[in-house]
Amino acid sequence: MLINPISGTRDKKGLCDFTASRLKSAGIDIEIAHTQHKGHGAELANRAAQDGTDIVVVAGGDGTVNEVASALMHTDTALGIIPCGSGNGLARSLGIPMDFDGAVDVIARNRPYAIDCGMAEGLPFFCTFGVGFDAVVTEKFSTGKRRGKMQYVRSALLEYMNFTPDNYALEIDGEIYTENAILIAVCNTSQYGNNAYIAPRASLSDGLLDVTVIRNGSIFQQAIAGIGLLSGQIDRNRFVDTFKAKEVKIVRLKEGPAQIDGEPLNLGRKISIKCQPGCLRVLCDGTEPEFQPIITPMQAFFNDMISDLRYLTRPLPKY
Repeated sequence: MLINPISGTRDKKGLCDFTASRLKSAGIDIEIAHTQHKGHGAELANRAAQDGTDIVVVAGGDGTVNEVASALMHTDTALGIIPCGSGNGLARSLGIPMDFDGAVDVIARNRPYAIDCGMAEGLPFFCTFGVGFDAVVTEKFSTGKRRGKMQYVRSALLEYMNFTPDNYALEIDGEIYTENAILIAVCNTSQYGNNAYIAPRASLSDGLLDVTVIRNGSIFQQAIAGIGLLSGQIDRNRFVDTFKAKEVKIVRLKEGPAQIDGEPLNLGRKISIKCQPGCLRVLCDGTEPEFQPIITPMQAFFNDMISDLRYLTRPLPKY
């Protein structure tokens, strides 16, 4: 079990003992290690896969999950996730509970499910890849001292005041499009995290990536797109273009920021992205939850409230 001690905002005190005890009762013995620097999770997961380990459990956010999952691609080692990050996009898209005890129960049931991933210039992503506004906000958010949903919203509002849309050329499975866009997101999951549904119809196992382009428009039009992001109806907005593709190429006017699974990086003007079907085994309850606009976001909101109340009012269960 790999734990990122600085991910998210929740105290992980007691998580190691609880997880070890709960999984032992399910016949699963674990060893525990804490990641110490960027890339350490990948090193440990790669070593575990080479040693023939059946499961690598990661307790962290989407960035740490990305590191570990990247090392487990095309191996027989399954990934278990205990969501501890700010967004937890992959766990949410797989229906993994946000509370620690619920997530560990999923791992204890030991049901591997094969999912796709995207590759952007050879770099794997399991949730989303983005350029434009989301990449700029991610870059800003990563330098802040505070984490959490409200800090991300604050970063987004501050960056929006000075943000300038860019011109892009897109090649979607051989078809060429030109866009003046706020952002382009290439998605393996339906959401960024925190129940912000950038690609509501995305599937983790269909062998395709979902592309969402939010075109430039008025403040009012962009506000409507923001509402669609939270209600799961962004793909119904006439200022938003959506595509499904096996391969995507993005050309922009200049080099700049991008984001992969919520982690910022800088890439060149030309970016090539491909889907790799069924390359990772993840422990979940066997299927992706059915998405229903408005209903699914509301259910997720109330589930998060219940999870937060559990975290605040009672310690981790003992076994």
